[in-house]
Amino acid sequence: MSAMGAPSPAGGKFARGRYAWTALMRGAGFLALWIVLMPSAKPADVAFGLVASVLATWTSLQLLRPEAGHLKFGALLALGPHFLWQSVLAGIDVARRAFDPRLPLAPGIVECPVAFPRGVTRNTFAAITSLLPGSVPCGETQDTLVYHCLDRDLPNTEQLKREEQLFARALIPAREDDHD
Repeated sequence: MSAMGAPSPAGGKFARGRYAWTALMRGAGFLALWIVLMPSAKPADVAFGLVASVLATWTSLQLLRPEAGHLKFGALLALGPHFLWQSVLAGIDVARRAFDPRLPLAPGIVECPVAFPRGVTRNTFAAITSLLPGSVPCGETQDTLVYHCLDRDLPNTEQLKREEQLFARALIPAREDDHD
């Protein structure tokens, strides 16, 4: 990376193209958001929106650099119904446990080994798994995510590993020439 945050020439043609594509997509997203929120289509408003979009894109690239690897959007979209259903089940499970004292409740901490490296991918996985019934991520170590579970006697780790496999299918790992 250069001092300005752009990929260095040594990063390879693919890395520069990925960086440019990421910048273009983020910029388009920020501009689309501006257009939706814009009170009018006056030239001054559009010009200000363009400047704001460029600044927002630059800031986002500084704060959240593009990572190596890519998403398979079809597989990612297919996860939507699954995680929506998991969220509904989580709400029902927690409500049942709150109103029925006969249901088992053995709260505790569970450590789940994960293959995702620290960073955006692991954080996204942790956010998604917070929708699982009775579990919430509460920490991490180098190679594990730590969860607080309502019932540590359930197969929490096995369920989290299944979710990790589903999420990993939506990711295309970095290629050797992705790295700068």
